[in-house]
Amino acid sequence: MTDIVDQMLANRRLERVEKNREHALAVVETSERHVRTAALLADTDDHAMAFTAAYDGARKALVAVLAAEGLRVRPVGGAHRNTGIAAAGFVKDSALGEFEWMRQVRNATEYPDDDRPTATNQDVAEAIAAAVQIVDVCAEYVRRDG
Repeated sequence: MTDIVDQMLANRRLERVEKNREHALAVVETSERHVRTAALLADTDDHAMAFTAAYDGARKALVAVLAAEGLRVRPVGGAHRNTGIAAAGFVKDSALGEFEWMRQVRNATEYPDDDRPTATNQDVAEAIAAAVQIVDVCAEYVRRDG
């Protein structure tokens, strides 16, 4: 465990569950499918759905890392943010840093507000590129002990 993961367990942002490699592998496959779906939607006018598909692909890849480690984020405020932080405790790759801006754009898109812009076509393109990287490094991490 890393210090941040230990702290998140102590603060009850994470909980221990049984390690489940098969589940983690299935979630990785789902995350890869979501990113492919985002790419298919990228050329449509549905920027919100394309962005959400890329975001969900990245998020689920992070969840897969935690499942492989026997951890689950508790359903408390900031659960998606906590997912990114906890997974980065295991997967040491700068690609995971992209998840935070994606989370913020997803929130602005899901819960529109005059002060926060929703996803644009440019956001979709950047999110797909970031999601591909996040999913790739997380998939490698989960599949490494295969």
